[in-house]
Amino acid sequence: MYDEKYPSILLQNAVEAIGSLPGVGRRSALKLALYLLRQPEENVRHFTSSIDRLRSDVKYCSVCRMISDGDVCGICSDEKRDRKTICVVESVRDVMNIEKTRQYTGVYHVLGGIISPIDGTGPSDLTIDELAGRVSALVSEYPPEEVEVIFALSGEVEGETTAFYIYRKIAPFGIKVSTLARGLGYGADIDYADELTLGRSIMNRQIFKP
Repeated sequence: MYDEKYPSILLQNAVEAIGSLPGVGRRSALKLALYLLRQPEENVRHFTSSIDRLRSDVKYCSVCRMISDGDVCGICSDEKRDRKTICVVESVRDVMNIEKTRQYTGVYHVLGGIISPIDGTGPSDLTIDELAGRVSALVSEYPPEEVEVIFALSGEVEGETTAFYIYRKIAPFGIKVSTLARGLGYGADIDYADELTLGRSIMNRQIFKP
């Protein structure tokens, strides 16, 4: 329905679309819409095309579930990475934040969330079975003591529950299981940790104790 506060239904639609983004209020959405309206048409087309391709063309790595332009992401395909060490994270953004530290040289496994009954997220909604499959493949190729899984998950109840559930799945393989240093930024707190603090939490990781 047309809102009389706007001189154009097209402007109104644009404001509503931009305003649907997290953290963007109606006033900011209007400011951004008017900004786009003032830009050269080719700039706006490039902007909208990039968003369209982000949704339609970006893939998820078949190995770790990181976003990628191809079937396998750049981290998993990098022969210099230590494939025997897997850092388990909740989201793609966690991978990006850890990579900024330049302190971690292993690979990752993106769960796609954490176990949260309140939100209706159970183990089957996450990539836990895929992680167990990766660990199984590693111990068939390397001695178990050379394989490590690092939990970089939230220290809150949901994160601890997820870590414990995964631990029970992979402990029979006899591998090393560790977690980022307590009291330092990790998991859901990664966004709030500076690179130095996060890097230290990786280097000073501790053996996971369920």
